Amino acid sequence: MAMVIRVRFKRASKLYDFDPAGLDLHNGMHVVTETARGVELGECMSGIIEVPDEHISAPLKPILRIATEQDMLTQKRNEEYEKEAFDIAIERIAEHKLEMKLVDVEYAFDHSKIIFYFTANGRVDFRMLVKNLASIFKTRIELRQIGVRDEAKMLGGIGPCGRPICCRTFLGDFTPVSIKMAKEQSLSLNPTKISGLCDRLMCCLKYEQDQYEATRKRMPRVGREIITPDGVGTINAINVLEETVRVRIAVGDAFELREYPIDDCQRPETPSAPQGEKPERREKAEKGDRPERGEKPERREKADRGEKPERREKAERPDKGERPPRGKRAEHGDRPEKGERPERPDKGERAERLPKRGDRPARQQPQSPAAQAAPAEVKRPQQESAPESDVDVLQIVEESIVEDLL
Repeated sequence: MAMVIRVRFKRASKLYDFDPAGLDLHNGMHVVTETARGVELGECMSGIIEVPDEHISAPLKPILRIATEQDMLTQKRNEEYEKEAFDIAIERIAEHKLEMKLVDVEYAFDHSKIIFYFTANGRVDFRMLVKNLASIFKTRIELRQIGVRDEAKMLGGIGPCGRPICCRTFLGDFTPVSIKMAKEQSLSLNPTKISGLCDRLMCCLKYEQDQYEATRKRMPRVGREIITPDGVGTINAINVLEETVRVRIAVGDAFELREYPIDDCQRPETPSAPQGEKPERREKAEKGDRPERGEKPERREKADRGEKPERREKAERPDKGERPPRGKRAEHGDRPEKGERPERPDKGERAERLPKRGDRPARQQPQSPAAQAAPAEVKRPQQESAPESDVDVLQIVEESIVEDLL
């Protein structure tokens, strides 16, 4: 456990833990402390409290001293300088024609630097502006771009509820808000009605979200049947804030809509489906017993024991009978001798037949159309008729006998 004190540096800003350093501090006191941005003046928002070591992220920085009257005068003087610096920065932004909106100016407590906060639609090249401001104020200049929610927190204003906006008065951190919250709370999805001054969803949608979620779990959905003191009906609508349901009940030949508190209604019990007698196998399966099986063969028993099953002996094939002798093939006659091929001319004779390059071939005389149409007869050498073999002679004799019988 560590002894800490919580300090706030701006109105409705985040609280930071510091080491009290043995000082007698209490809520509402102003102290001067060292921060990551330098020496600053802050306000104590609690007394000295004990915090577990797991909740402390970084080594605590000590409180330097309790603020004196001179420190409070220095802080007021800085606020006046901030107003002057704001007007000068507005003029310089207009001279450089930069598309940016200046929101706030903050002077460091020890005048080590000046921070300018602005908003813009995109990135802005403000290098020349920084040089111009540094030549005027003779100190370190920082320009920081912020979002629309931070802008609303710095400027403040009146919300749709008629009260000062939450982020300016007490809200330290911004919590994520989604359109799903507006749907669950049955609000109008008109952006102008559920948006704040920053044109974002209102932060107050988060305040009642936990209660809506817890209540919806207890209440049935629209369209379900429910048992009311007047009978069974169908839910037509629900009211989460009042925790009531509007039920459509049959009264005679007509139907009426009546409201009942959710505590006076009951959900109908869903009857379990009738089940017949279960077979023995299903009962044993539910109990965890395995159904009985027939006797296992020897091979399966040996496999369960870990022994290798014996291989089955191959059945002997029956002996094949002797094949019948094949018939003798018919003897073919001798093939006829081929005629002698003509001898090819020698290379010298071929060269004599070919035309020489220098000599032009004689032009062919044009033929008549009748001669062109008629295909040229190709003379083929007469082949010598092969003598008939003995098989051909037998076939001719058999065909003649068959014709005589017919």
